[in-house]
Amino acid sequence: MARDLTKGNLISNLFYMSIPTMTGFALQALYDIVDMMWIGRISASAVAGVAVFSAIFWLVEVLNEIIGASSISLISQNYGAKKYMKTARVIEQTITFKSLMAIIASVFLLLFLKPLMMLFSSDSTVLSSGLDYGYWRTFFLPVFFSSYTNYTALRNIGDSKTPMIIMGVSALLNIFLDPVFMFDKVPLLNVPGFGMGVSGAAIATVISTCVAFIWGFLLLTKGVGNVKISLKGLLTLDKQIDLKLLTIGLPSGIEMLMRNLSHTVLLKFISRYGTSALAAFGIVSRLFGLAFIPLVGFSMGTSAIVGQNIGAENIKRAEKTVLLAVLFGILFVSIFVVVSNVFPERVVSLFVQEKDVITVGAQAVVIVSWSVIIASATMSLMSAFFGAGYTFPAFVSSVIGRWFVQVPYVIITVTFLKLPIDYIWYSFIFAELAEACYSLYVFRKGKWKTIRVG
Repeated sequence: MARDLTKGNLISNLFYMSIPTMTGFALQALYDIVDMMWIGRISASAVAGVAVFSAIFWLVEVLNEIIGASSISLISQNYGAKKYMKTARVIEQTITFKSLMAIIASVFLLLFLKPLMMLFSSDSTVLSSGLDYGYWRTFFLPVFFSSYTNYTALRNIGDSKTPMIIMGVSALLNIFLDPVFMFDKVPLLNVPGFGMGVSGAAIATVISTCVAFIWGFLLLTKGVGNVKISLKGLLTLDKQIDLKLLTIGLPSGIEMLMRNLSHTVLLKFISRYGTSALAAFGIVSRLFGLAFIPLVGFSMGTSAIVGQNIGAENIKRAEKTVLLAVLFGILFVSIFVVVSNVFPERVVSLFVQEKDVITVGAQAVVIVSWSVIIASATMSLMSAFFGAGYTFPAFVSSVIGRWFVQVPYVIITVTFLKLPIDYIWYSFIFAELAEACYSLYVFRKGKWKTIRVG
């Protein structure tokens, strides 16, 4: 059920929007972790291959981010202003443009995936695993992009529970299908499987995502919270809305590109330390996806609240919500930091049994975990900008944190000082500190309060 977020208790609204979002993403992250655990049963090389593909995959996510970031402010502000027909129109155009962007990205990846993979590893097993997994994910990219749109649309009209349910069912289906498609005999159940290896993990993901997309799409066509999309609307372009979809989120898209490029550069330097280091990095990346769940929940919930309240001209209410999100975000991720520092080896050993990978991964978990607390403040502050449609600060923040701080630090550490890999992990802390300082400066300056995109 959709909710008017311009009324009611601030903390109640924040948790109403954030907790279901956290739950949905928690189940998705649980899938990611279980998925990596199953892949780890094949080999560390298989884990490394999927990690390399994932780094490349996120480069094309910039196309999804451009439209998605624009849609957050457009949907929430129009809904907050009670412009329900225009809200539906924005959702229709978002689905259409994301599908087009996904087709472009799919063609690019299908043509260049193999040479891109070879930039990071010459290990034939790593390459084979990454390609087996990657081609399936790439071919169905339009479905992945469109499923994100359904979630965004529902959240920004105030319905946080339905996306949670859809994401949860999709993740549980994925967890069930993974071993069925991957192994000759399904572990624990001892029944025949399809024995498709790493490809099976990708196919399971494709099936569950298709189910999620169809479910969400049908709900929006039936109508949710005075908003109902139509098939005709998907095929009819709206120049005014389309221009906003392509421009509002452009800085955010560039920000994601810059961030993902820095991640790719980082991966290249880590590859110098061997397959064990790549595997450890892949595990840590998935693990910290779990740590960021509370932050994503508060960020998405706060963006929707900020957008609706800006649309209704309730600026003080929007500002108070952001500050509450900062506080609760820090409290939530502190639990993860404690666990990471007390049981690092046990955490990493859930994924692989190779001692070299466990040793490298455990040290990474301890160091990088502290950067998550800093990131929690940054993400909550940034949610104010996304709700307002003021995405330029996200771009600047990424450039400062990743390209002025993290990448130069890693280059000096690896190339000139030739220090052990442990020193690379500190780059995450320094990068997050830089981004947090800049985000606080922009938030206090207050330009985001004056932005209107509806």
